[in-house]
Amino acid sequence: MSSAFMARAIELSVESVRSGGGPFGAVIVRGGAVIASGHNRGKVDDDPTAHGEIVAIRRCVAEHGSAALRGSTLYTSAEPCVMCMGAIIWCHIDRLVFAASIKQLAARIDQIMIPSADVAANAPFASITITAGVLADEAMKLFDK
Repeated sequence: MSSAFMARAIELSVESVRSGGGPFGAVIVRGGAVIASGHNRGKVDDDPTAHGEIVAIRRCVAEHGSAALRGSTLYTSAEPCVMCMGAIIWCHIDRLVFAASIKQLAARIDQIMIPSADVAANAPFASITITAGVLADEAMKLFDK
């Protein structure tokens, strides 16, 4: 099932590119259903904080309240940056699943080289499970264009 949710995050990445954003998409899942989604809107909205994960979190809070984030899983086409991972931790999202790693992305785009696991390890107040590399090859194809 996680590959289907990741496939949706990657589809959102394609939509983001078509609308002038970067190839980053995210979905938030709770109880086996997508409760929010988003893609990178940084360039479109002239907002450097409008990464796919942040857009999805904002939509989830607007539609369901912040309590819906607890116990949820966030699927994202690329490993979250430090800003996004901080938000994920503060939201108490239970599980993070990402496709392409920061190391993979850094070969093609600028990245702050701090892995999500390192951010999580420095947040002892929050517990999160991290799964890496789901459909990573497919996600990386978006950076070839």
